[in-house]
Amino acid sequence: MKKIFNNKLAVFSLLVLTLGCKKTLDINQSPNNPPIESATMEVLFPSAVMSTASRVGGDLSIVGGMWAQFWTQNNNSSQFRTVDVYDLPSASQYVDGPYSALFSGGLFDYSLGLSKAAEAKNWRYNLMYTVMKAYTYEVLVDLYDKVPYTEAFQINTILQPKFDDGYTIYQGLIKEIDAALAKDYKTGPWTAEQKATDFVFGKTAAQFDNWEKFANTLKLKMYLRMVNAKPAEAEAGIRALYAANAKFLDVPAQVDLFVSSPNKSNPFYEYNFRRLNTPDNLKASATFTSWLDANADPRAEAYFGVENPVPSINQGDYLGGPAHPEYNDAVNVVVNATDPVPFISLAESYFMQAEVSERYFGGANALTLYNQGVAAAFAQVGITPDATILATYAYPATGNFETKLEAIITQKWASFFGSHGLEAFFEQNRTGYPKTSTIYSDEPGYIPGQIVYTPNGVTGEGNFPRRFVFPDSEVRRNTNTPAKVPLTTKVWWGK
Repeated sequence: MKKIFNNKLAVFSLLVLTLGCKKTLDINQSPNNPPIESATMEVLFPSAVMSTASRVGGDLSIVGGMWAQFWTQNNNSSQFRTVDVYDLPSASQYVDGPYSALFSGGLFDYSLGLSKAAEAKNWRYNLMYTVMKAYTYEVLVDLYDKVPYTEAFQINTILQPKFDDGYTIYQGLIKEIDAALAKDYKTGPWTAEQKATDFVFGKTAAQFDNWEKFANTLKLKMYLRMVNAKPAEAEAGIRALYAANAKFLDVPAQVDLFVSSPNKSNPFYEYNFRRLNTPDNLKASATFTSWLDANADPRAEAYFGVENPVPSINQGDYLGGPAHPEYNDAVNVVVNATDPVPFISLAESYFMQAEVSERYFGGANALTLYNQGVAAAFAQVGITPDATILATYAYPATGNFETKLEAIITQKWASFFGSHGLEAFFEQNRTGYPKTSTIYSDEPGYIPGQIVYTPNGVTGEGNFPRRFVFPDSEVRRNTNTPAKVPLTTKVWWGK
């Protein structure tokens, strides 16, 4: 089994991380180089999953984590300056690359794989493809707000698909998940070779119980995204999940197959460290490290390689070296070649359930779920929190709803460091936590952990990024691409 996983990983990580899984459709295709449509379910699924993981856990997490202020640009280099100052136009590689790769790579493969699974009545693959398609679409919607959905991938009839609004896409994805869950996905033939193509749960004993929980937890996440824009529908959807005794993730949904070799490593590591041939581009952000230090949080060493206080740079102050010679001592972020790429972490699952408990069920299990989330967040970096840190992060059980929500989301934010950084950006936009500061992080009175506006920002003081703009490649190719919207405009579910 291990050999199967390693061989598959070598093939698909090389394809995805170096070529982006770009498809070529050619009616004169050589039989020695067959078209993608001839690929089997077994081949398409791991390829698609690696396409999703390579972007979500790679460049998108770098951008998301920078905007969530875990890390910032080194004052002695320039690789990510445009990200740090919120200057990502439609032609930016960080805007165009993920969009193209997730559509032509992951979603194309999921769509094709779904048609093959339905034709074969293979409801196991049907569920796997459906959930990963929904997850990948959700990422795109949460970034770009509108993307092609109802007319997407009809390449024989529609070359310029219309863009659907995010709410419509969410509704469609939830219906697709429900339809997949209604099938018999726990019986029928399932070979060891097929199990080995499951890079998410293939190594777990309860493989399809976990896929069911992933589906339910993804629905829960989507409903929580909707609480500001569609509160009644969000509540109804969540109550329906609980009325049906839905089970949620009690293991992480993640890709954990990376090895320390070129093109086979964690995509964040591959992109930021190996390909750029330096560990020095991203430095610890004072926004995050001030919070770790204020709480004597031992994760500082796991995240940055040193104990508190962590030598850091104020967010976006890459030109401030002359006034801050201590910036030269700022430490690098720690991301390892073998780190997993989470889609939904165990801590995230618990924190979502804690929020749901407070929102809709009187907080009955919120304390327990919050504590489980904190424990899982520490466990993912190999730490067991002691009594002191548990007391520091004690749940504010007697506080009002917003006080409790702030505690939940702040702990969730701290857990997203690394290849889960994009989610921290999304959640801050949904909830407003961590709060934004009215002063900069080097000024008296700054509250540790509050988000600051970068001094070199191009969007105007206090105008933080809320989305990606539509990519230039899509604007040129598809006349249905909507008019440009500034990246400071919130997406449909934003607070």
